[in-house]
Order: sequence, then C-alpha cells, then structure tokens
Amino acid sequence: MGIILSWLTISLGLWVADKVLADFRIEGGASSYLLVGAVVGVLHFLLGWLLFGVLAIATLGIGYLLSFITRLVVTAIILKLADALSSRFTIRGFLPALWASALMALVSMGVDWIVR
Repeated sequence: MGIILSWLTISLGLWVADKVLADFRIEGGASSYLLVGAVVGVLHFLLGWLLFGVLAIATLGIGYLLSFITRLVVTAIILKLADALSSRFTIRGFLPALWASALMALVSMGVDWIVR
C-alpha cells in the first residue's frame, strides 16, 4: 500500500508542477503522469541515497546539516534524469526542476497530512 501511495503522490506532485510551472511539461493524460511518476520513483529509489551522500560529502557536511535543501536538489537532479529518459517529459533548465521538487515536497506533505 505504501509503494502505491508514494507512486500516486509523486504523480500528483508532477501534475501540480505541470500546471504551475511554464517550463515543466508532461505530454499526455493521466497515464503519462503515472508513467513519469514511476520513472521518478524508481530513479529516486536507486540513486537518491547515492546523490544525497555525494552532495553531503562534496559540501563538507553542510549538505547533511541542511538536508532539506540537499533533498530538494537531489529531487531536481532526479527529475532532470527522468526528463532525459522519457520522451513525454520536458524540463527546460535546472531552476524549473528545483521549483518542481519544492512543489512535489509540498504535495507530499499535504498527502501525508491527509492520510495520517
């Protein structure tokens, strides 16, 4: 149940980012959001911890102390990787990816508040 809820939360966050940000586009309907959400979820599962660790070490521990910012940057990098892997998904630049990761974090916080 937790994996499905996470997948749907990521997909909802992508939908919100698509509607709010001009340089963030997902082509297609609900199936596209679910597909891109699955790609982002798998990439985050496989690479998220590694990217977080690299950024924490590269910033000499400051990235670990400011982990909320580091997690936003990691999610933005994951979104850019998903953009490179999916033809349905387009992000023009790193800043829209960073804003999208912030919106996705807010959506996740809202879903977590509703579910719990």
